[in-house]
Amino acid sequence: MEKLPLAVVVIPTYNEAESIGEMIDTLCGKIFPKIKDWQCKLLVVDDTSPDGTYKIVQNKQKQYKNLELYLNPTKAGIGGAYVKGFRHAMTSIGADVIIEFDADFQHPPKDIPLLLNEITAGYDYVLGSRKIKGGSNPKGWGFKRIFFSEVGGLVARFGLFFPGKMFFKITDPTTGLKASRVKGFVDTMDMDHLYSRNFGYKLEFLYKMVQLGAKVKEIPLQFGLRTKGESKIESQTAIDIFRSVFLLRWNDPTTQKFIKFGCIGLFGFGINKFGLDIFSKALQNIINTVGVRNFIANALAAEISILSNFILNNLWTFKNEKLVWGKV
Repeated sequence: MEKLPLAVVVIPTYNEAESIGEMIDTLCGKIFPKIKDWQCKLLVVDDTSPDGTYKIVQNKQKQYKNLELYLNPTKAGIGGAYVKGFRHAMTSIGADVIIEFDADFQHPPKDIPLLLNEITAGYDYVLGSRKIKGGSNPKGWGFKRIFFSEVGGLVARFGLFFPGKMFFKITDPTTGLKASRVKGFVDTMDMDHLYSRNFGYKLEFLYKMVQLGAKVKEIPLQFGLRTKGESKIESQTAIDIFRSVFLLRWNDPTTQKFIKFGCIGLFGFGINKFGLDIFSKALQNIINTVGVRNFIANALAAEISILSNFILNNLWTFKNEKLVWGKV
């Protein structure tokens, strides 16, 4: 009998004692047994919660064999917790797919089979979207939460993907509900040098998955309203989003080439202007006809600026892909 692929649902927790027990019972006791094409395991990554969340998980492990606990000795932040969870899921559990999930029921457990159905269909990265038909934000959200969610999502979309096709394909870049294929994607990422260990990690994972050529699909997400515990969304979340988007685009090779190319173009303009003045003055006593003198001075200045642009672009902008003169 062929071995089924393994999906690991990773839930980071910090002071989630009020909801984690019910979530474990829902996933391990109700949702996972109904999924026939996948083996499913739940990995809880807890930052040694003062409210004893991890103790509840340890007690539930006696009941469910497909439940694992990774205990951080200190608070690692949501990004840090997910990174440790991803590593453990890949190296110790052997995950083929990793699903990011919340402990507070804001992500509907019934969406997990839908995520896996799309992975089975051939997609590499499946996102729950609140922006497409069938998706929504909670009606109980206040203006501030809605404002930051909408603005943050728009900034992320424009900053990361405009004007590419993914700007139109990915409608909810800040979503927390995701399923990622491990082989060729998550297992190739450098998780030691992320720009953010907090909320911004989501954008970096998204950006890198797209860069790796992942086939992306969105499914509707009806984001729930937290009924137990406290929200982990802080005022620094918006700043973290802006910072992550800026660093990702600024350090992108294409952006760097564009900036270098623009700087050299501006420098070439200065060379052209300077050369035109020099050649015009030098030719005053040689060529009396103003039109001819200006034509030659412009031609020489243009040649100098073109040559300088070529040399500088070859040495700096495209140093890893040398430019050469074409054969005549």
